[in-house]
Amino acid sequence: MSKNTNEADVAFIAALAELLNKNGLTELSVKRYYGSDDSLDVRVVKQANVVTVQAAAPAHYAPAAAPVTAAAPAPDAPEDPTQHPGCLTSPMVGTCYMSAEPGAAAFVAIGSAVTEGQTVLIIEAMKTMNHIPAQKAGVVKRILASDGHPVEFGAPLMIIE
Repeated sequence: MSKNTNEADVAFIAALAELLNKNGLTELSVKRYYGSDDSLDVRVVKQANVVTVQAAAPAHYAPAAAPVTAAAPAPDAPEDPTQHPGCLTSPMVGTCYMSAEPGAAAFVAIGSAVTEGQTVLIIEAMKTMNHIPAQKAGVVKRILASDGHPVEFGAPLMIIE
């Protein structure tokens, strides 16, 4: 590739990073084609204080458990919901919906009793509605995701005890 193409690629990547920040996204992946055998794959990721998952892991597998530390958190430290044994985490990136369609009753509410495998919410990914089941039977104690908002892979969705 010529020097101009490299400069154009740098400008393209900078524009993607700006788009990421401007829209509150944490990840953006784009493939730019130049010809039949020439392309540029770009993946821009904004790191935050979250668990990172290896890129080699297939998206349908759950992330590995975070290491357990012996020290107890400080009394004022906010609780990390992902460390709760009843935390249901997002198996994919997408948009979270709490009901089957707009205006319909939510699948669950705080205090709802759920059975293992019962649909508790939907995550839309690539125009596909993925029903997310409860990982165990119990009572919904906290709902951490918001209806109609994006969720990340591994993000805490709700606490079921």
